This record gives sequence, structure tokens and C-alpha cells, in this order.
Amino acid sequence: MKAMMLAAGVGSRLRPLTDHTPKALVKINGIPLIEIVIRRMIAAGYNEIVINLHHLGGQIKDFVVQQNYFGQHIEFSDESDALLDTGGGLQKASYFFNDGKPFLIHNVDIITDLDLDALRIAHMKNKALATLAVRHRDTSRYFLFDQEHRLKGWTNHKTGETKPTGAALQNTQEIAFSGVQIVEPGIFQFMHYEGAYSLTQLYLDLCNTHVIKGYVHDNGYWSDVGKPEELSAAEAWFKNKNS
Repeated sequence: MKAMMLAAGVGSRLRPLTDHTPKALVKINGIPLIEIVIRRMIAAGYNEIVINLHHLGGQIKDFVVQQNYFGQHIEFSDESDALLDTGGGLQKASYFFNDGKPFLIHNVDIITDLDLDALRIAHMKNKALATLAVRHRDTSRYFLFDQEHRLKGWTNHKTGETKPTGAALQNTQEIAFSGVQIVEPGIFQFMHYEGAYSLTQLYLDLCNTHVIKGYVHDNGYWSDVGKPEELSAAEAWFKNKNS
């Protein structure tokens, strides 16, 4: 099975750690984030992986090569000229997903024990264009889902912005995205944007005409380690998990 790791981010929230080290190589208990995620992918059966690169991308590539590609088929999508965000990054790497099968997308800075196999099975059952792992947690930005967990919109509590503008969003519930998702290759036919754009933008453009579902995983561990305090908390969890 195929997967994409989103590892091109600058990691500005982790500075000064990321001034000279890419976020993907920041370590938790001595293990780089990229290695943690790759090994979880492999354990779930994903043996063909593409990794997008931007900030200090050469260091990431060198690390993977030094690990002998973890014994898998791993390629790189170079965004060194321009950071393309999640949508633009996936669009550039679309060549990789040529087998007609759904694929995993996983942010490199997400540490979780989410069952990736269960996520994939739920996606297949839903017959959705994309299935997004989501979680009830406090944040500023939320996806809006109906009672069947079908995506209807998005809201930002800090700015008061809600999308799509004018959509009927009554009786929807706010659930936060977890940075892990399963996507059908059919998504590429709708990628007519140019330059940098987010997958969120694409999903909001499609959610009224195509099925995009949320997969709720409120149990277990999840952390976005893009902030120093979250990195420390993840280190404690990881240490207990492996003790």
C-alpha cells in the first residue's frame, strides 16, 4: 500500500530547535519524528512512501538513505523552490499514486496510537472520497460534520470565519482534524488549483457534492508535537509506552 508523509513544514513553532534541524528530524527519546511515523506506516502495511521536502530537506533525505530506506520503497517530492502546503504538495506528488488504490497521508509531527488499519477499513466501508481522522479536543479550528460524520464546513474561532460562506451548517458538530487521513486517487481529478493551497480548501469545495467523512478516535493518545510543550508531553508518553 502507498502513503505520503507531509514533512515539508518549516517548524516555526519549534524554533530554535528547527533553525538548523528540520522538524522531521526532531527527536522524541532519541528517535526522529520521521522514523516514528515511518515505522508506524510499515507496521500497518504501507511499504511505498513518498515524503515531501522543503526546509532543510537534504538532511531528511540523507537520514532516510542512511537508514537504507527502512527496507521499503521511499521516494521524495522536492518542494525546495516553493512550499506548496498540503494540497499543492499532494498535487505535486500525484504521479506516485498510480495504482488506483486509496492511500494514507500522515503529518510528520503527529504522534498517536491511532489504529491506521481501522482507519483504512472505515474508509473502505464509507465509500468516501476522503476519510479524515478527527478528535474532540480544544483548538481554534474545527471541521463541521453532520450527524453521520459527513463533512459540511469549517470554522475558525479566532477569526470568526466559517466556510463555505452561506452554507446550511445548522445541526453540525465541531471536531478537530488529527493530521491523518485516507484519500482516494480520484481526488486528483479535482485538483485544478495552482501553487500553494491546503487540502482543507479542496475538501470544502467538494463536500457538498462528494462524500468526505470523519473518523472519530477519541480514545488513545494523540499529540501535535509542533510546540515545545507538546514535544515534552509526547516524550513522557512515548517513554511510558515503551517501558
